[in-house]
Amino acid sequence: MPLTDPLGDMLTRIRNGQQARKDSVLSPASKLRARVLDVLQREGYIRGYSEEALGAHKGLRIELKYFEGQPAIQHVARVSKPGRRVYSGSQELPRVRNGLGITIVSTPKGVLSDAEARTQNVGGEVLAEVF
Repeated sequence: MPLTDPLGDMLTRIRNGQQARKDSVLSPASKLRARVLDVLQREGYIRGYSEEALGAHKGLRIELKYFEGQPAIQHVARVSKPGRRVYSGSQELPRVRNGLGITIVSTPKGVLSDAEARTQNVGGEVLAEVF
């Protein structure tokens, strides 16, 4: 059965893995998922990720991060969904927890955090919010 929201599926796997105190989780690979994981790694929410073979397909092994026994990601939510896309200009990008969290944005210059998008003065589709 095909997934209607592959990025939402990956974010849910991360959320469930951290609730179960797993060291790592597996997700099917795609370019968009890898770029979102790059942002999460740059911002310090995951330890890293690597590509693995899952039978005939490629997968991503995501290394989860914990701080003093608590998950580094307290909240992760999909903003733009297949049924309702959410776009924002560079100046209107939402701030998560007054700047303590990040918003992941798909821009013409690639997938960026909200702070990176503001400095490069680009807007785009708001994919997810993390804190």
